[in-house]
Amino acid sequence: MDLETVRTFVAVADAGQFQEAAAELGITQQAVSKRVAALERTLGVRLFTRTPRGSGLSIDGQAFLPHARELLRVAERAATSVRAGRRPLRVDVIASRGAATGLMRAFHRAHPEIDLDVVMLLDIETAVAAVRSGTIDASFRAVAAPGRPLPEDIAAVRVLDEPLQLLTGPGHALASARSVSMDRLAGHRIWMPGIVPGSEWGAYYDDLVAAFGLTIEATGPNFGSDALLDTIADTPALATFMGGRTRLVWPAGHGLRLIPVTDPTPVYPHALLWHRDNPHPALATLRAHLTAATADQDTTGTWTPDWVIPR
Repeated sequence: MDLETVRTFVAVADAGQFQEAAAELGITQQAVSKRVAALERTLGVRLFTRTPRGSGLSIDGQAFLPHARELLRVAERAATSVRAGRRPLRVDVIASRGAATGLMRAFHRAHPEIDLDVVMLLDIETAVAAVRSGTIDASFRAVAAPGRPLPEDIAAVRVLDEPLQLLTGPGHALASARSVSMDRLAGHRIWMPGIVPGSEWGAYYDDLVAAFGLTIEATGPNFGSDALLDTIADTPALATFMGGRTRLVWPAGHGLRLIPVTDPTPVYPHALLWHRDNPHPALATLRAHLTAATADQDTTGTWTPDWVIPR
């Protein structure tokens, strides 16, 4: 059913005359008559009867009118749901406790008028596919891993360098250190379950191991951050890396220590990626906010793999 014929029918029903409906719609009276006739052919009934004052609804026209109005309302709601700026901005933050979530919470506080829909996608292939299809508007990733160039229609900008810290239990040999240099970490077992081979963070830690001779173990199932904290607290032989902006809460009895890493400080390079043709106006607002919020970052004394996109 052609919505333009339905819209014309409603206009004639409201105006009571074909001529007034034509003026309201900005078309000729002949065009109005043709649209109404086409709708009547589609429905197989007469919708109007001629009266001395113009056109009145037939019995079938009266029955059809409320449904015609609902058809137009549904069509408008459908168009509004995908119209740029009228739907929530959908952003992938990977995990609920990570740095990207903190960035989006700060954006929401700065721009409460913008509706947000936050999602969490695990791997970069899924995220890139979602950005390209329009399922999401943006994603936080450490992009440009070796052998994984972004598609040409995807843009990316580095928005945050997150320093890694060493997390130990109270019995670890480095637990009392106020800071620890990278060369002191050689020979210590750093346990990081859940590193997915081929992922961007997998590539990051592969390069970190190669650059500084570290021992990173990704053995065992990944039961989440709570299980990781329990194990680190109870096992003096293990430590782990934790992002400086990762939000974690652990029981006071765990006695965990977060120790700055120096000489150099390894930083995890978070980037925002989006489709170059995405028209959502809030996307530009998000990019401007992130640029302003992270503009004063000092990269002196830090380390990243050589494949990360430059700031």
